[in-house]
Amino acid sequence: MLQIDKHAEEKALTLALTGRLDTTTAPELEAVVKENTAGVEKLEFDCSKLEYISSAGLRVLLASQKIMNKQGSMVVRNISEEIREIFDVTGFSDILTIE
Repeated sequence: MLQIDKHAEEKALTLALTGRLDTTTAPELEAVVKENTAGVEKLEFDCSKLEYISSAGLRVLLASQKIMNKQGSMVVRNISEEIREIFDVTGFSDILTIE
């Protein structure tokens, strides 16, 4: 299960993710990103409560990065050691801005 909390302020959007981002929940996040990024110049994913991310979740983050490359910036914040390891092994640490 994945909970997505949205916080929009002017041209910034923060998506706080709680739970698991996997094959079942990735389409939900993908839809939220597509529906809410028009006019957004700064997209932030707060992953402080994200427990797990699968390749499907990584694909959504990559697609989000491609959208934001055209209109602004994207940052992934507050990842756990386990998720950082997944990002490192897959090379996503080099693609995404992680803070």
